Amino acid sequence: MKFLPKALVVACSLLLASCGINSVPAAEESAKAKWADVEAAFQERANLIPALQEIVLSSAEQERATLDAVVSARASATRPEVQIDGDDLSDPAKMQQYQAAQNELGGALSRLLVSVEAYPELRSQDNFGRFMTQFEGQENRIRVAIRDYNEAVRQYNTTIRTFPDTIGANLIHGAEPMVPYEAATEGAEVAPTLDMGVN
Repeated sequence: MKFLPKALVVACSLLLASCGINSVPAAEESAKAKWADVEAAFQERANLIPALQEIVLSSAEQERATLDAVVSARASATRPEVQIDGDDLSDPAKMQQYQAAQNELGGALSRLLVSVEAYPELRSQDNFGRFMTQFEGQENRIRVAIRDYNEAVRQYNTTIRTFPDTIGANLIHGAEPMVPYEAATEGAEVAPTLDMGVN
């Protein structure tokens, strides 16, 4: 008789373990941690902008309007109401707002860097070269962080939708699907025109 309650406890434990009791929170925490990496990567990019501002202001006065757009986009992208925490990762509207702010900043930076390329004296400066190396490295870190986050979201969303984890996800955790980060920027499907200056 004593054996029956122990066997029942073991059987119930195995049943609960196979129903997403542990796998759903583990997948959720993994996605939240990856989201923190995305936010950190975007913040590091935003932190590079004051250095760019100093470089451009010292050499290319003509680009002040474009630089002002970058500074304004940075301020917009780092506003507290635009930021997302782990609990907001299931909210498509908040994710879209965050993505729009980051895309605006990325677009403004791209426009400034393209216009600055027209100044040979600026491109030859050591400060600008160092900045571009840092900026390119940061853009790569952003891409990797987004890819890792999206993979963690895919794993989480798959976990909460597949049997037997869906039992624990729905009945115990009340799990909602998370929103992946859509890294495509507007107009990215159109190849840029390349002018090599060949007549």
